Amino acid sequence: MKLATFNNNTADGQLVVISNDGTRFAPAGTSMQAALENWASFEASLEAISTALNNGTLAGQTVQTTKLCAPLPRAWQWLDGSVYKSHADLMGAVTGMEVKTLEGRPLMYQGLSDTFLSATADVPMASEADGIDFEGEFGIIVDDVPMGVTPEQARQHIKLIVQINDWSLRAYSGPEISTGFGWIHAKPPCSVAPFAVTPEELGEHWENCQVQLRLNIEWNGKKFGHAHGGHMQYGFDELVAHAARTRNLVAGTVIGSGTVSNYEYREVGSSCIAERRGIELLDQGEAKTGFMHYGDTVRMEARTPDDQVVFGAIEQKVTQPGS
Repeated sequence: MKLATFNNNTADGQLVVISNDGTRFAPAGTSMQAALENWASFEASLEAISTALNNGTLAGQTVQTTKLCAPLPRAWQWLDGSVYKSHADLMGAVTGMEVKTLEGRPLMYQGLSDTFLSATADVPMASEADGIDFEGEFGIIVDDVPMGVTPEQARQHIKLIVQINDWSLRAYSGPEISTGFGWIHAKPPCSVAPFAVTPEELGEHWENCQVQLRLNIEWNGKKFGHAHGGHMQYGFDELVAHAARTRNLVAGTVIGSGTVSNYEYREVGSSCIAERRGIELLDQGEAKTGFMHYGDTVRMEARTPDDQVVFGAIEQKVTQPGS
């Protein structure tokens, strides 16, 4: 099942069901947040709409992605992991700083969740000097998760899978990390691809609670990376269990994978500029690729090997505030 949120000029938008090919939609009569809070009550009706759209008994309306919000325009909680070891190892080699983690405990921080940008919205950034960077990720959305769940139990609480651009301002990253107190300025709102899909919709491309697809990224129309999502050190089931170790997770909590990365980064490219710069520093002695400028565009999309739409594309432009 594929879901999205139509922009009806309310804070949470209107939940809509999307056809499997991503071309048509039908309203579901609620919001995404309400459906997640009452998933057992809404699931059957959402499935019925999806079936009708896909077998042609319900015509639906034509999807225009510019009229869609992020699947969750705002959320109670956004927890972002960093579980691609190739990315951590590369950044550690570049900075000389080894990130120390406890055995079995993935890296995770709590970020800004009151705004998730749509996949087509222009993105105002305060200054080009802030080191504007994109970060391609996959993520999941849960229903209510009780404290202390095991990874096996956590799997049943993963209701939706999403694709995320976790915007970063690199000029702030180092100074804020050094305080040991967490990120504020380094992490503006994330952007999310238009469609959220159920694990069943991904089928064989959802294995070990990881997205087994390549994340294709273009910067200013040029290919930048196509790293594969299935190289996580911890699956999303383990991330949910980690997040719920000492607290309940409310329905609508979004959990990210961190920057998608593979050890073959010289061949498959990267999902963020910082990683590209790290490779240049190791190979050439200096980072030659700059960060983003006003007017730059980024495009991110994951498709199946037979070229089927999954989450839809994130296609955005960086702009000056107020422009």
